[in-house]
Amino acid sequence: MSLIVAEGIVKTYATGTVRVEALKGVTFTIDRASFVSFIGPSGSGKTTLLNLIGALDRPTSGGLLVAETDVGRLDRRAAAVFRGQTIGFIFQEFNLVPVLTAYENVEYPLLLVQRVPAPERRQRVLALLEAVGVADQGDKYPEQLSGGQKQRVAVARALVTNPALVLADEPTANLDQANAALVMNTMRRMRDASGTTFVFSTHDPRVVAAAEIIFRLEDGRLVGREEKGAVA
Repeated sequence: MSLIVAEGIVKTYATGTVRVEALKGVTFTIDRASFVSFIGPSGSGKTTLLNLIGALDRPTSGGLLVAETDVGRLDRRAAAVFRGQTIGFIFQEFNLVPVLTAYENVEYPLLLVQRVPAPERRQRVLALLEAVGVADQGDKYPEQLSGGQKQRVAVARALVTNPALVLADEPTANLDQANAALVMNTMRRMRDASGTTFVFSTHDPRVVAAAEIIFRLEDGRLVGREEKGAVA
């Protein structure tokens, strides 16, 4: 069953009298437990599309179902609840809360959205810190962590709510080769273990190489789809 179904997605931004069509009739499906990358030059619509899938913005027209929910029809409150229950986010700049430890950063979504009891919170957080290889860094603050450690904490935070979908915008942009490989391998292992779908927006060839399905965007249009090296 498809986790994401997009039909003729159009997104238009207006600034004064100027209208910019960021997405122009984009149609695709993504199945559950997929490892997918959207690629294309700057301005092609990758980040806009991730924002729509993540219920951070609404399409101007077209249909967009995520986990069988029409995200374009959600009001602000319903969208926030949906994100908290369904989607994990990984950002290029990590977006860790500087006054919280690594452990507390991972725990935070469970307190903010899902109100998980304390024993279960601790079990989930410790298991994920171990899974991403930073179990010994739980009491450190973000400023005390390397870039690779920060991103692994961000991966753990994205996964702690057991989301159906993780959206990652340039997740390896600030990482060296070794840490980029480690982060991508961690996400693939978590996908294999939990069935979570990962969708990336990236320019990084390391992420593209790791993806199993690649969608190519140009000037707001979907111009190609590749699967495991075979062009579809």
